[in-house]
Amino acid sequence: MKAVEIQFLGGAGTVTGSKFYIKTPEIKIMIDCGLFQGIKSLRETNWKKLPISPAQIDVVLLTHGHLDHTGYLPKLVKEGFKGKIIASAPTLHIAQIILRDSGKIQEELAEKANKEGFSKHDPALPLYTVKDVEKVFPLFESTYLDDWVDLGPDIRCRFRYNGHIIGATFIELDLYGKIFVFSGDVGRQQDYLLDPPKKPKWADYLFLESTYGDKKHPEEDVGLRMSELIGDTIKKRGTLIIPTFAVERLQSIMYLLWQLHRKNKIPNIPIFVDSPMGTNILEVFAKFPDWHKLSSKEYWAMFNHFNIIESYADTWNTIDDPRPKIVIAGSGMVTGGRVLTYLKQLVDNNSTTVLLVGYQAEGTRGRKLLEGAEFIKLFGKEHPVKARIEHMESLSAHADQGELIIWLKNISNIPEKIFLVHGEPDAQYMFKNKLKEEFGWKCQIPNLFDQEIIFISNSSN
Repeated sequence: MKAVEIQFLGGAGTVTGSKFYIKTPEIKIMIDCGLFQGIKSLRETNWKKLPISPAQIDVVLLTHGHLDHTGYLPKLVKEGFKGKIIASAPTLHIAQIILRDSGKIQEELAEKANKEGFSKHDPALPLYTVKDVEKVFPLFESTYLDDWVDLGPDIRCRFRYNGHIIGATFIELDLYGKIFVFSGDVGRQQDYLLDPPKKPKWADYLFLESTYGDKKHPEEDVGLRMSELIGDTIKKRGTLIIPTFAVERLQSIMYLLWQLHRKNKIPNIPIFVDSPMGTNILEVFAKFPDWHKLSSKEYWAMFNHFNIIESYADTWNTIDDPRPKIVIAGSGMVTGGRVLTYLKQLVDNNSTTVLLVGYQAEGTRGRKLLEGAEFIKLFGKEHPVKARIEHMESLSAHADQGELIIWLKNISNIPEKIFLVHGEPDAQYMFKNKLKEEFGWKCQIPNLFDQEIIFISNSSN
């Protein structure tokens, strides 16, 4: 009899901070290693010591490169982790870009806190530095899709294509003959740039994301709606600001706008892309053509259609440009990035439209705008919101409730246990009921730091 201990160190009762710790007699594994984002109480959790020893972890397996799945890696290494970090090659490239950006932001936040004296710590220190980030990369080891990777006696894993963002996978972990499936973030059935996710065929234990477990994305003509917003922007001689996630959403929006222009559905309005990290992600698309639908010719035609902002001075030149225009800028939940500079100057203008795309986590500026906030705090000062606020959920990179059900339908057995993770409580409870109705499956909704022990008999070997 083998005892497998599982601890939910993140992604439990929230959509951020994904970290799942698996302890077996032979090996200690962490699935994903993300930062908490959103409300203050969650962000403060990033600073607390883990209830496990990072030095004792043997290997980290990453489903994909987003910050809420990789952003804690520098702190893990700083606290003693020396094992391998295994993922698909595009995921590791994206993680390098995102972590370098995160390290820089951590340093800038500490510098700002010290300069303005708003931290209770003297001096305020970054969660980790760019130097800490660089120590992570020598531990990276890429693997191919669908190939089993041996981790120890009777323990192996494989990574399977999952849509969502370039490089994203779900993970099948074979422990002593039992299959543990970690969904990561499941992608859409229809995506501008990516193929539909592969589906698991067997899951003894299932760790299932539930971000949109309570919703179905609206069926809307995205091109028509985008054309209408652009037409309104031109009429008002204003600015359409699209806060965007640097990975996948930015590239998808670029593709959509490029296609609309090619088909003469929108006029030749200037479009500015102001996301240094997003521009770097575009290079990942060029490097890994087998991971997306674009041909090399299409990629470069799309890329050349946009004005790529390369300096902060260009950001201000774009703000001062009197022409009607579209600005695509990070970050997607309006938590940081260049989009804050645009909003500071333009959110109090009723000729401005802000188009939110994708999920807006609790406690973020994006969620506040979505919920009708009359004021928004930017760089320490409240600004009145006079801009028109729009939201397109159908541009989300996450599977909705119906697509999650489709993703599950190829599983031929009844999982022994299902854990709903990576979702807010309301979404999880509704999805729990839906899975009971659809499959007769019973689910558990773990809380942060909950532990579970699973006993696997030797006959499973």
